[in-house]
Amino acid sequence: MDLQANVLRQLKNRREGFSLEQPFYIDQDYFKLDMEMIWYRDWLFIGHDCEIPRAGNYFTAQIGDYPVVIVRGKDQVIRAFHNTCRHRGHRVCTKDKGAAAKLVCPYHNWTYDLDGSLVFARQMGENFDKAEFGLKTVHCESVGGYIFVCLANEPADFAPMRASIEPYLRPHRLWEAKVAHKNTIIEKGNWKLVWENNRECYHCAGNHPELCRTYPEAPTATGVQGAGDDPFISEHWARCEAAGLPSTFSMDPSGQFRTARMPLIQDAESYTMSGKRAVKKPLSADVPISHIGTMLLFHYPTTWNHILGDHAISFRVLPLSAEETAVTTTWLVNKDAVEGVDYDLEELTHVWNMTNDQDRSIVEENAFGIRSPAYEPGPYSVDHEGGVMQFVEWYSNFMTGRLQGDKARLSAVA
Repeated sequence: MDLQANVLRQLKNRREGFSLEQPFYIDQDYFKLDMEMIWYRDWLFIGHDCEIPRAGNYFTAQIGDYPVVIVRGKDQVIRAFHNTCRHRGHRVCTKDKGAAAKLVCPYHNWTYDLDGSLVFARQMGENFDKAEFGLKTVHCESVGGYIFVCLANEPADFAPMRASIEPYLRPHRLWEAKVAHKNTIIEKGNWKLVWENNRECYHCAGNHPELCRTYPEAPTATGVQGAGDDPFISEHWARCEAAGLPSTFSMDPSGQFRTARMPLIQDAESYTMSGKRAVKKPLSADVPISHIGTMLLFHYPTTWNHILGDHAISFRVLPLSAEETAVTTTWLVNKDAVEGVDYDLEELTHVWNMTNDQDRSIVEENAFGIRSPAYEPGPYSVDHEGGVMQFVEWYSNFMTGRLQGDKARLSAVA
């Protein structure tokens, strides 16, 4: 039985409410199939508008086998390109980020304008047509300060996601914020384990003492399980909605992305050890009230987010291999906030730096145990792990649909 047929059989026969079979978490061929079916075909969060505020600003990223560069053009349009020179394939931009009037490949100095067009290629002969050798485009969309890219030739329609999440993001004006801090950790576990760990707080009390000072460990906290029936949450939603802040739980039909504005514990306003604001300047003047909790944005497979009154935190997930995942955390603050005056960087980042490191350890120990020949799928807690079950359901349905679609397409061609 070929790989795709075997994966399809396992997904169709999986036991509902249980974790996946071992190969989904450790096998390199299963990982490659994940990349081909999901990561190379779908919209992925890659960064923020405010990371490239001026023309010529760029940053780079690696999505599986694909190096990409995201750049702001002279016309202020944000574009994405395959970061591969059209001459002999050298990476054009070799740094994580930078600024340049033009993008120059360091190998032979082929030079590209900020719109990707080739403007200089030395001594290539009189019949050489520069117009045929511009950088290859990657589909790119920006919404509410978030940049998404898609490597597919024909991307899925971005409009439904834009329509759903933009109203929630707009009041926070993240496109004009600034990056206070950004770091990347490598978790030695499959990307799905990273997500499964994120999707529940069943583990929080025993593992996240800093986070639990402000973030409720109740299963309703993520909006998936019974949030609308919780009077405290319903009251919070009503108060925020009255102030013009979209807040109630919203999820797309496939379960791939969702938003909700959730209250923090008691009188907490921010993810700090005291629960008080970490930044004196509000993140946005368009948010007229305090104690707005955290606006949660989830988008499988690449990002979860917390947007508060004083700052925002984005998390980007990028797989490196079957058992390695890069998680990048970015803290955004008001563009006029001054470090050491309006905020202390240690106070701003402490809770999530600690939480990320704790989660890294959890994911790695989880992965270690799954490698055992004794591992078999185990049951999720219906009371506490509804978010995990929702993620696994999305993954299973998404992969099944893609695999069946490919099978039907190949049969038609044959």
